Amino acid sequence: MKISVKVPATSANLGPGFDCLGMALPLYNTITIEETVLPGTGVEINVIPESPAIDELSLEHIPLDENSLVYKAVELLYNSIGQSPSELKINIHSNIPVARGLGSSASVAVGALIAANELLGRPADEVALLSIACEIEGHPDNITPAIVGGLVISSQEEDGTVLYRKLEWPSEWAITVCTPDFELSTDIARSVLPKEVPMKDAIFNAQRLAMFVQAVHTKDAELMKLALHDRLHQPYRMKLMQGLDKIIENLRHIENVLGCVISGAGSSILVISQKGGDLDKIKNIVKDTWAEQNIKCDIKTMNVEQNGAQIISNED
Repeated sequence: MKISVKVPATSANLGPGFDCLGMALPLYNTITIEETVLPGTGVEINVIPESPAIDELSLEHIPLDENSLVYKAVELLYNSIGQSPSELKINIHSNIPVARGLGSSASVAVGALIAANELLGRPADEVALLSIACEIEGHPDNITPAIVGGLVISSQEEDGTVLYRKLEWPSEWAITVCTPDFELSTDIARSVLPKEVPMKDAIFNAQRLAMFVQAVHTKDAELMKLALHDRLHQPYRMKLMQGLDKIIENLRHIENVLGCVISGAGSSILVISQKGGDLDKIKNIVKDTWAEQNIKCDIKTMNVEQNGAQIISNED
């Protein structure tokens, strides 16, 4: 039996929603799990880059053994029904840039989990899949939109259950995804965050997150300009992203720009703007500012991907 699952990229945090806001984006990894006929072969994992944006050098850092997120996802699911994974071949067809804050790790974990679930006859429902995926990732902001699609606010409860609600992204707002040619690992990006934050910063983010939800619900562009600010993670990660302070400053002068946020742990950024504005101007500001630092980038304007992970092939 051979199962293939297509999983979208995701962008987490979106400014004030640290570890709870995330959206799916139309870039995809495809994960294929196939039962092999030779006993004792174990689990074989392969990564196949399928986009010029995928740096083969960066793929060398991805574990392909029992330490990989893919293996852990499959193992947790098998263990949940009293089994152990064996005689499986897993291929990861990679189109999502690695270590760029676009949920590449979440996508492969989710894809492997859903493919294995299909292989086993769907023993896990959505609640269980979310819980297992969150156990692997440690937070729900990427895995939830990867599984269910759309713009999502989510939390992980003490019993491991993931609760979420979808929000409808205003069709009038554009999302420009800017991906530089340098990596920023989640471990490094998290290491610069303080273990405690001042009460005033926690209050600031709670206020902005509430504004974000209301701004999206009412399509209030002026409120969104206030909402897309953060004091919990972005100020600390800015020092890891050369030129970002200049990009944000230069974009402030563009009328239709609502804000600029770090995508996940970085290094990609999202520029949120009102459609009808000069998107080329936005792209040129980002491109030219990073070019001053000898940084190349890939820039695309996208819509929110409303579909989460999908089974695209099931061969007996």
